[in-house]
Amino acid sequence: MPYVDIATGARLEYIEAGSGPPLIALHGMLGTARRHLGRVMDWLAADYHVYGPSLRGYGESRPKPRDFPPDFYQRDAADVLAFMDALGIEQAHLLGYSDGGEVALIAAGTQPARFFSVAVWGAVGYFGPALREVITAPAHIRRIMPGPTLMSLHGIPDGEAFARQWVGAVLHVIDSGGDVSLSTADQITAPLLMMLGRQDGLNPAAYAERYLARVADGRLALFDCGHAVHDEDWEGFRREVGAFLEAHTPPT
Repeated sequence: MPYVDIATGARLEYIEAGSGPPLIALHGMLGTARRHLGRVMDWLAADYHVYGPSLRGYGESRPKPRDFPPDFYQRDAADVLAFMDALGIEQAHLLGYSDGGEVALIAAGTQPARFFSVAVWGAVGYFGPALREVITAPAHIRRIMPGPTLMSLHGIPDGEAFARQWVGAVLHVIDSGGDVSLSTADQITAPLLMMLGRQDGLNPAAYAERYLARVADGRLALFDCGHAVHDEDWEGFRREVGAFLEAHTPPT
């Protein structure tokens, strides 16, 4: 896969496929573009010029090891915008899953004119106090702790320390008022589709609705599944995202 050195100092591995309007797809925690979104990108490459960067520290992207300072979401969003600059992508559709969805919301509020549309799932832009008990539960920490295969893939020296560092960064956001990108939601000018599984324990629909109340053109789609909507309800996800992209792709 190709790599690109970007102005923020990162070197990102990425997938590029298809032709048509540009579309950028962002994976979640402990993923890579291929690992989390391979089927999504393969599907979309029939109609779009798809770019799937692996965020810094994941897969072969640098620097390593992946870390989680309090502003890691903002840092990743700056990387995505610099990635677009480096590849000469003036405007694109933007998709993001989980942590990648939080990054997409920040990027869309930072440079709104660069996006035709934004679609996220497993992301809500706000970490309310109810999330504290969920993310600090021992079962959740075990769930996000990488095993040997993922530690090798991402060059993670200590799986437990990795998981606890992510939790610590999210707790910092909660204790600072919960604002991941809520304060810039009103700056998003592209149509925004937020998708959540009704059984997603990390992302209450009420938080998404709070976010969307500040967005000029946004809506929420709910699915009868958990966090990974694209894996758990593939056909429903395809219908929703396919129609959304088609409706908001500028004519050539």
